Amino acid sequence: MEFLQQLFYGFNRWINSPEVLNLLANNRFFLILLVIVLVRLKYHTYSSMWATALVNVPGTALHELMHYSVGLILNARPCNFTLFPKRSLDGGYVMGSVGFRNVRFYNAVPSAMAPLLLLFVGFYLNRYFLPTMRLTAVNYILYVLLQTIIIENAVPSGADFRVAFMYPKGVILYGLLALMIMGALLF
Repeated sequence: MEFLQQLFYGFNRWINSPEVLNLLANNRFFLILLVIVLVRLKYHTYSSMWATALVNVPGTALHELMHYSVGLILNARPCNFTLFPKRSLDGGYVMGSVGFRNVRFYNAVPSAMAPLLLLFVGFYLNRYFLPTMRLTAVNYILYVLLQTIIIENAVPSGADFRVAFMYPKGVILYGLLALMIMGALLF
């Protein structure tokens, strides 16, 4: 038992040494490798609905909360908020959903694309939280895990795109608004 304890403490000293932490935190290769390993581990849980729920609920909660919040603000009248996976007809899983009772041209696009707001959360964490975080191997891995969850769940689903494009007037309205904002920022 003492051998295992010494092995653990030795590994802990090594992984948290300044040289290893510098290599881990300042090397994009290791960052990309860590993200890919985390994503692969996540996809290995898909054979079990319970493991899928456990791994996906935090990100699904963020994704659906964005839909719910924007829908509530823009009068889409959110209803039937669900977070737990269900089997879909094609054999996959539907991770969660928010239904709306009042989808109109002015609120369809922002309500459906609301998870994109998570990118601002991820950017804020990277810009203002990461520099204040004490650098340890565990903190770094947890930070990468959190950012992976946030960014992966910021991507709208196929159903989100279908809802957004149900109202061509809304797509044109928000497309023009985006062009005007980009034009103002660039010039």
